Amino acid sequence: MISMLARTAFRTATRVAPRGSRAASVEAGAGDYFAKRDAIRAHAAETTQLWRRISFFVCVPATIVCAAWVANVEAEHAEHIEHVKAEHDGHLPEIPRYEYMNRRLKPYPWGMNSLFYNPHVNQDLSEE
Repeated sequence: MISMLARTAFRTATRVAPRGSRAASVEAGAGDYFAKRDAIRAHAAETTQLWRRISFFVCVPATIVCAAWVANVEAEHAEHIEHVKAEHDGHLPEIPRYEYMNRRLKPYPWGMNSLFYNPHVNQDLSEE
């Protein structure tokens, strides 16, 4: 019983002044609070300006360069397709029908073609 009381008293004594309590911030003074707040605002303004510059001077040019590269690759691909069509009397050659490609054991609810079917690119499986 006495050990329980001693334990309770010890716990109460240690809880009276917890670490990082508000008593420590009151002693710091009001001037310190406003100085810290102004420092945080200045840091936020500098960081905002840094990321704005990174966005405008790094991300936007990188996006433009990537878009130009993709446009060039797509133009080369379209030119190649037109070349293949010209070699085969205006149409693309028949795609080989391998047994492991485009296998459908049962149709989707909307038909045999996938949800992302494109008649210019994909093989039409509804005809089979």
